[in-house]
Amino acid sequence: MIEAHLPILIALVFLAFALIIPLSSLIKEEFSYGAAVIGGLLATSLSWFGLIHFAGADAVRYPMAGWMPPIGIEFVYDQLSALILGVINTMATLVLIHSRKVYPSEFPHKQMPFYTVCMLLMLGFNGMVLTGDLFTLFVFLEISSLSGYALIAIGGRAAPFAAFRYLIIGTVGGSFYLLGLGFLYNVSGTLNMMDMAGLISGISTQPSVVTGLLLMIVGIGLKAAIFPMHGWLPDSYTFASSTSTALIAPIGTKVAVYVLIRIVLYVAGLENIDAAIPVTTILSILAAAGILYGSIMAIGQFEIKRMLAYSSVSQIGYIVLGITMASPMAFVGAILHIVNHAVMKGTLFLVAGNLRLKEGHTDLRRLDHTYAKKYPWSMAAFTLGAISMIGLPPLAGFFSKWYLVLGTIETSNWFFLIVLLVSSLLNAVYFFRILEKVYLKNPRETEGQQVMADEKVSLREYSPSMIAPMMILALSLLVLGLGNVAIVDYISSFVPATILEAAR
Repeated sequence: MIEAHLPILIALVFLAFALIIPLSSLIKEEFSYGAAVIGGLLATSLSWFGLIHFAGADAVRYPMAGWMPPIGIEFVYDQLSALILGVINTMATLVLIHSRKVYPSEFPHKQMPFYTVCMLLMLGFNGMVLTGDLFTLFVFLEISSLSGYALIAIGGRAAPFAAFRYLIIGTVGGSFYLLGLGFLYNVSGTLNMMDMAGLISGISTQPSVVTGLLLMIVGIGLKAAIFPMHGWLPDSYTFASSTSTALIAPIGTKVAVYVLIRIVLYVAGLENIDAAIPVTTILSILAAAGILYGSIMAIGQFEIKRMLAYSSVSQIGYIVLGITMASPMAFVGAILHIVNHAVMKGTLFLVAGNLRLKEGHTDLRRLDHTYAKKYPWSMAAFTLGAISMIGLPPLAGFFSKWYLVLGTIETSNWFFLIVLLVSSLLNAVYFFRILEKVYLKNPRETEGQQVMADEKVSLREYSPSMIAPMMILALSLLVLGLGNVAIVDYISSFVPATILEAAR
């Protein structure tokens, strides 16, 4: 019985707890944290139940209020959405658990509004993944965007400015998407994704269709921070609170890229979207430029969160490149990288949050060899995350990059192959400089200075609620790497027909 209603149940969990949290805070404000964690655990359990139960099964379509599509709105739970939901809801739950020791210092006496907005954010993300209707997708897009603006504003002194900048750019992106949808609705008369895909396939060169698709892609590109539409991202990730960044960074841009996949590969199709303008070629060039730009900019940063933000710009390029190369291998690499990068970046931002909480900063120039002794768990997690980001086996990051490399070879895109290899080298530069500071003693210090520093060292990690989520994510990178064959087989089972046809 639960299987038939699973698509709506997952989203309703977050809506219900967005109402429960304010009510629980009337009894005691600290109950907000517990309610948020329970909501996250429940949604995660349902997501994993669906992922395991429906592996290889047909999509579940849930019509809202009894109205059948294309007239009514439907939620669609298929293999792709099941995988994305499992990842984002697991990530959100672990970040919420981690926030137990963080909120007293980052947002004291604001637990209720903070966790309520977190539930609304996840409601928006889950709705974007589940809906089969393009206008309902816009509604959920705005719910997640408004929640994201609020969460980013809860941070340092510069956070409100970063949130306002994100609001302006996000509003432009949403407007572009809605305007593009209007063009497509005008020629197709439907908002249902599957129905629209069939109706526009024969008229893909019409100006209204081309304009509509371009506007929607630009709108989602702004939300996904695809280069050069990434301007809002570095400041937002840097100045937001640690919990807000750890929640939005691994999830937000991935959901936006998921929407891009739905539009480009499922609604339009590669053969239609390139009929009038070489859209996928343009996107792949921008993705390659973003990969190099993000990596180079990350090298020049001294603030760890800002470095990770520019790294995200680069990693988004990996995913976009994978979905635009018209290669089954590249598609597998792109989806695998959505999963892997969410876990990698979640791990790294949780470590950054621990350092900011305990040390009051995340400036890599102030790191030294004592950090490995003060924060052994955090530094171990950071090391695993960094090595995975660089792409060293047997960690997860290696395998998604490997399939992207196979995709470039499969399509003879040698320039993109060089870009991927150069980017991995640049990743090594900006991550190894942190590992060097943490694990090696400064040769400029005298032996006496080093001894004095060592004598002052004491273990500063003691909270299981902070260590456990971080280590679960870090060790997951090893599990995802060693178990990549099963994940790749799963992803290979739903490679879009438009990619298979283009690869022939």
